[in-house]
Amino acid sequence: MFTDLKEKKVIVTGSTKGIGLAVVKLFAKLGAKVAMTARHKPDNLDQLLQEIEGQVKFYCFDASQEQQCQTFINEFVQEFGGIDILINNVGGLVGRKQLYDIEQNFMDKVFDLNVASVQYMTKHCLPYLILSAQQPNWTASVISVGSFAAYMGGGPGASLYAAAKGWLHTINKSWAIAHAKEGIRFNLVSPGTVDTDFHADKDQNTREMINKTIPLGRFGKPAEMAPAFAFLASHSTSGYITGQIINVNGGQYMP
Repeated sequence: MFTDLKEKKVIVTGSTKGIGLAVVKLFAKLGAKVAMTARHKPDNLDQLLQEIEGQVKFYCFDASQEQQCQTFINEFVQEFGGIDILINNVGGLVGRKQLYDIEQNFMDKVFDLNVASVQYMTKHCLPYLILSAQQPNWTASVISVGSFAAYMGGGPGASLYAAAKGWLHTINKSWAIAHAKEGIRFNLVSPGTVDTDFHADKDQNTREMINKTIPLGRFGKPAEMAPAFAFLASHSTSGYITGQIINVNGGQYMP
């Protein structure tokens, strides 16, 4: 399974920790050539790279800035010769604010991180993905990270984050329709409550309360999210799947 991912050229944005790092590790193990990216170089980068089995190169850039996206993509293509799979993992809460506390600067930060980054990366990877799709028995793939919050409106103070993910859930359908004839598939992985830095502010009592809302009774783990990305990236396993959302949430939300 996933044998067609070997030697494929993969970009995973925001991938030095959490779900992104788990995805990098899995794709590298499957034989892909993977770009690990972040806005800032992590202090433990050398250790991270040593722990990963396979071909991985780190790139440092801000995905919310269009020119930096273009520069990175050019560097990646020069290094590896093309792009077969784009995984838009960059995103985050930024902070928690209620409606009456939200001002323009905060709104810009949330949408730059969660919306602009996906727009710019997808736009500038598109020409290379079209070329990739010309390979026999292959469809290029864009996989973005949605959220359980897009369905439920987000937790306290997370309305803008939820709205940004809702945009992503919706525009994914538009892109899937627009580029199907070019051989590019667009899908989403929508995690539920996953044990990452996103939830580091929650105390044990809060975590136990959340666990009661999850049929499987616990937070998910980043490594449990990664196989869904491999499934959607592989033409042999999902070549007829586009415009879809895979919910990986322990049953917390069942659309």
